[in-house]
Amino acid sequence: MNTEIEEGTGSAKSGAPGEPSKAHKKASPTPQRGHVAKKKDKPTKRAKSARKSPKKSHKTKSADSGSKTKKILDLLKRPGGVTAKQLVQVTGWQPHSLRGFLSGIVSKKMGLTVTSTRNDTGDRTYSVRA
Repeated sequence: MNTEIEEGTGSAKSGAPGEPSKAHKKASPTPQRGHVAKKKDKPTKRAKSARKSPKKSHKTKSADSGSKTKKILDLLKRPGGVTAKQLVQVTGWQPHSLRGFLSGIVSKKMGLTVTSTRNDTGDRTYSVRA
């Protein structure tokens, strides 16, 4: 590699004597602009879709004769109540889902008082005061 210092300019040359210096970069074809966010266009009006029928809320849902809610309420109103294991078998739900249903729907939404006791074998028994 041949390195020479030109007299009078004080710049270093590298490479062969006939090659141009790589010290300067090419100018970019577009001028630089400031870093400013682009203006957003105003939202256009969308076409309204066909009206959908209103969905039924679980608040307005009554306990149908064949529903799980009706089955659970019938079992809870028995004189001895019902065990959690029996409710899980009837509904097919997980135990945590069953407890959430008893707490949220039966107690809070329906306004019924659910009592929970442990029997002699240690099983949890639920009942409702009618």
